[in-house]
Amino acid sequence: MTGNRQFLLVRRPQGAPVPEDFQLVDTPVPVPPPGGFVVRNRFASLDPAQRGWMDDAESYMPPIPLGDPVRATTVGTVHASDNPDFRPGQWVLGVNALEDYSVALPGGFTMPVDVDLVPSPSNFLSVLGAVGLTAYFGLLDMAQPQRGETLLVSGAAGAVGSVVGQLGKIAGCRVIGIAGGADKCRRLIEDYHFDVAIDYKGKTVAALSAEIAAAAPNGANIVFENVGGDVMDAELLNLALNARVVLCGLISEYNAPEKIGIRNLWEVIARQATIHGFLIAAYVDRFGEGAAAMAQWVAEGKLRMDEDIQEGLENAYPAFMRLFSGANTGKLVLKIG
Repeated sequence: MTGNRQFLLVRRPQGAPVPEDFQLVDTPVPVPPPGGFVVRNRFASLDPAQRGWMDDAESYMPPIPLGDPVRATTVGTVHASDNPDFRPGQWVLGVNALEDYSVALPGGFTMPVDVDLVPSPSNFLSVLGAVGLTAYFGLLDMAQPQRGETLLVSGAAGAVGSVVGQLGKIAGCRVIGIAGGADKCRRLIEDYHFDVAIDYKGKTVAALSAEIAAAAPNGANIVFENVGGDVMDAELLNLALNARVVLCGLISEYNAPEKIGIRNLWEVIARQATIHGFLIAAYVDRFGEGAAAMAQWVAEGKLRMDEDIQEGLENAYPAFMRLFSGANTGKLVLKIG
């Protein structure tokens, strides 16, 4: 490496991304702007949301411009600085990019982190980062779970879903998880202590709905939605009266050329349910509160998050695609350097 490697978006993906949509280039190491600093990225978060940012479509964040490195949340060390609050060698978390070095300014999502509090700095991208806090605020603040309620989680073996289920158990809920494949369902029971695990693979909406009904004969009080499509349609057929649906993700549709949408929306009316769209960006000012609670539960052995760490910026494409093949076995993180 002679400078700053950058994983660029050079073409808008049509459906599932292909290697030709990206390019790995080597550029000069940047210098800090006035009042800013340069971060040496060490770990980067790989998330389904990045697929949406690759499209030229209006969203909660602007599209990644063609020719720019792929946007990502990273944790790293300050390489050089023109800001006394960010000293060289200091660890920081921020929204940067898949590159060795990123130019950063204070404010927004950028914040110092204390890596002595965690076994690995990558934990600030998983259990103590936006993923863990998505589960924390999405379930505990938005859904307001009550002891004895039934919580139904889709994408339950994923980074967010697995934590949602564990937080549901801490809150006293009966937790049902939907995941793809026998191994992931085994992990839900053995590793994350869900009460019931349901494998959605190879099942029609009717068959999946019947299996959910058998596990939750009185319906689900809370649905934490990460998948959408047929899975969500089956879930909507099993709502309890006044159910709360937290709409966190729709990963089944991110690479689909045509969106499926919700076909059983009538059930929301019939069960007097609510659907809440959720973005963690609304809770940035409360990150400290959530991280403290999560850290305590981790220390007490009540909360587990597995990390799937892939190595090398040159492997960014195959690592990213693990999100959509179901190959990842925890929070997907790319170790850059």
